[in-house]
Amino acid sequence: MFCTGLAKNLTPKSGLDSLFVGTTAGDFMANGKPASEKSTVTKADLVEKVYQKIGFSKKEASDLVELVFNQLKSKLIAGEKVKISGFGNFMVRAKGERVGRNPQTGEQIQISARRVLTFRPSQVLKGILNGEDISQIKEDDDD
Repeated sequence: MFCTGLAKNLTPKSGLDSLFVGTTAGDFMANGKPASEKSTVTKADLVEKVYQKIGFSKKEASDLVELVFNQLKSKLIAGEKVKISGFGNFMVRAKGERVGRNPQTGEQIQISARRVLTFRPSQVLKGILNGEDISQIKEDDDD
């Protein structure tokens, strides 16, 4: 199977750890349009970037991206926190049942209990987004 062979080929020197280092929003293109004209990065964009940077076939790049997303989903479904250093934390939070209001009619309605996915960006990502010097930020400050 692909995944078994993939694990043998991935090392820090293979470029996976720096896949998006130096990547800007302009590096993602879809349908021939620059990212500035596009509001969403798609899974296909990620597959294309893996294909270009690492040199896997498109099928292998697609399998790798799918593998990563499937792992993230399975951990979140199990209620585990997913921490990606330098990026942020994904958590599933339980929300209790509550009373809400229909904004058009003002009628009270019961909102059922549910689980919601939350994301908290790391200090590093916040710093990058705000144009700050991130050299003084430790990656462990992601909590």
